[in-house]
Amino acid sequence: MSLEELRRKIDDTDARIVSLIAQRAKLATEIGGEKRKQDRQIEDPQREEAILENVRRLARQEGINELDTEAIYRQIVITARSLQGVTVAFQGEIGAYSEEAAFRYFGQDIQVKPFESLDEVFKAVEQERAKFGIVPIENSLEGSIAKVYDLLLDSSLKVAGEIELRVSHALIANPGTTLDSIKKIYSHPQALGQCQAFLKHLEAELIPTYDTAGGVKLIKEKGIANGGAIASARAAEIYNMKVIANQIEDSPNNFTRFFILARQDSPPTGRDKTSIVFSVKHKPGALFAFLEDLAQRKLNLTKIESRPTREKPWEYNFYLDFEGHREDKAAREALAGLGDLAIYIKVLGSYPRARK
Repeated sequence: MSLEELRRKIDDTDARIVSLIAQRAKLATEIGGEKRKQDRQIEDPQREEAILENVRRLARQEGINELDTEAIYRQIVITARSLQGVTVAFQGEIGAYSEEAAFRYFGQDIQVKPFESLDEVFKAVEQERAKFGIVPIENSLEGSIAKVYDLLLDSSLKVAGEIELRVSHALIANPGTTLDSIKKIYSHPQALGQCQAFLKHLEAELIPTYDTAGGVKLIKEKGIANGGAIASARAAEIYNMKVIANQIEDSPNNFTRFFILARQDSPPTGRDKTSIVFSVKHKPGALFAFLEDLAQRKLNLTKIESRPTREKPWEYNFYLDFEGHREDKAAREALAGLGDLAIYIKVLGSYPRARK
């Protein structure tokens, strides 16, 4: 068979695949309607995991890579979930990085709900006004977002997923504004901190706002001719503003990691991560004993940091991430062992690791 004939067969196969995906999407929409009629939750992690397990089984039977096939199908499942009416809460204005991360994770067909504060995002999911929330947990340059860790400590919500977003900042202004005329720059404090090298050459007042896209919205609505805002180039498009300078962040390795919040975490996938918070007993070597146990069980530690307990001075909670699911044998045993060493322990959630 010639190369052209093989290519025609691939084109025909692609057409059939797309047609079947369209059929599946239509069925997913109908299922969403039935769930709403029955007042049932849209998300069904057990059903989704059963679908993916079946896909892996079919891939093995066909002699193709099951993990690659699962990755493709997982996106199809995410799209189907969005067609069923998934609502995602985020902090900020339309055009915020959190909104962009939500679309990257769930797909473009979700309904997004912006809120002014992180507290409101948590409350929206807790009160079932949104199925999911998405919140920034740490930035590769500026570190962790302490407020989110404090909210996770007090909330009943679980971490059900994570995504890492490359953050590229732009200086944005009203049409007609020039770089030389900018005397005030508005943005979230972390964004201002991530662009210090660029900002130090400008004689401009730095004004913190609650959100990057909110800064763009502010200078637009108030018609601030001598003002600029630091946000994504996408925000400039949304608000019909002008990009004065692009990629103004200090480092190209500027990533923000986001947590997906839900009322329950995710089932095991084989490529999971678990986040916990705990406080150890006041005896020598308690923390070391737990970390040593993780190492002996070959559970890879990916993050650890301490935060004040807010109950007694100079007492700390430890926030820790390790690779593995809380239902895995090694993780279960490690967490049980931690129970003997800890004053307090809370599993924040197990979820699929972000794909690099």
